[in-house]
Amino acid sequence: MATAHPRSAGSRPAVPAPAGAGALPVRYRTAALPAEVVDGWRELAAGEPGGSWFTTPDWALAWWETLGADPASSGNEGEIVVWRDGDGRVDAVVPLLRTVQRLHPRAPLPVPCLTVLGSGPGAADHCGFVVAAHRRAEVADWLARRGRRTTLLLADLDPDQAGLLPTGAVEIGRTPCPRADLTAGPDALGSRQFRANLRRYGRKLAAEGITFRWVPPALALSELPERFELLHTAVRLHRVRRAALGRPTTFDEARAPLHLRVIERAADTGRGEGPAFLVAERAGEVVGVLYGFQWRDTFAYYQIGWDVAWAPLRLGTAVIAEAIRAAAGQGLTTFDFLRGTEPYKYRFDAVDREDVSWLVPRGVPGALLGLKYRAKAARRAPADAPHAPDAPAGD
Repeated sequence: MATAHPRSAGSRPAVPAPAGAGALPVRYRTAALPAEVVDGWRELAAGEPGGSWFTTPDWALAWWETLGADPASSGNEGEIVVWRDGDGRVDAVVPLLRTVQRLHPRAPLPVPCLTVLGSGPGAADHCGFVVAAHRRAEVADWLARRGRRTTLLLADLDPDQAGLLPTGAVEIGRTPCPRADLTAGPDALGSRQFRANLRRYGRKLAAEGITFRWVPPALALSELPERFELLHTAVRLHRVRRAALGRPTTFDEARAPLHLRVIERAADTGRGEGPAFLVAERAGEVVGVLYGFQWRDTFAYYQIGWDVAWAPLRLGTAVIAEAIRAAAGQGLTTFDFLRGTEPYKYRFDAVDREDVSWLVPRGVPGALLGLKYRAKAARRAPADAPHAPDAPAGD
């Protein structure tokens, strides 16, 4: 069932779209953007080099409608700045969130800053702004002026975003995001021994009656109930798996509204892009779910959950391998494991592409915030990644 998402408190309508080339950008302070702006944003994201699912309106607006929906209690205030040409075509979109960072949980000093709307608690990777080539200089200048009095904390940016950053931007961390090249086919990935192990355990799982199926992005709202159920199942199985390992997780029911809304928004477009699943079943029961996003030529693997009873038969690895096979079968050429350097990713011949986090500090609080994040990056371990999937035990 579709869920209602109230507007943020204090929202106010944007001014009308610019009438001609060179007009000032329009700032929207509500997630209820005009349909033509949302469509134009999506088309721009689809056509520009680089980028990811996390730069689309389907992710950013869903984030605003759920995790960022209560600025009165969280202190967050969103804005989306849009440039359009004389014909109304969207040329650039800069989604920002005004928020507060603390230097330490017990420190009273808050640091106001601007971040990328949709990053942070949603555990998005390859974040950033969608900007046509001929607008990049203009947008970079605007962002520099926007950040003159407010610290900019731009986490997990796609590396191609560096050219948009103001002078004085300081790198505060890098996040490896391994990805596998599918152009040679899934059977070309990994060592000979690894592929033999996949086949061996695949036969054992098949003998136990476990089957796999790909559930593509929904094309219609009528397909939402199954996707919603699979999302909840993935959350439940993931939570049980993490509990068995004695580890916490942020992929829980508190984050489920974000992903349900992402599924709903993507289905409403009818484009066949966005949230997709690889499902493992036995006797009609779901025993494993891999959840991610199909976008352009890439599948981004976000999270996994599977029944711990099947750990001896490497069910987790089998689900990932089947998802890779299914993605290749869809004609996709990249399987993006997203953040985290868990060893199992490299068994599939994944190669790192690094997201970069930047800070443009303003004042002493901004400089202290930079020290905090550099120290945090220095001691960060791969297992700390918010949506790093569990490496199946024994693999």
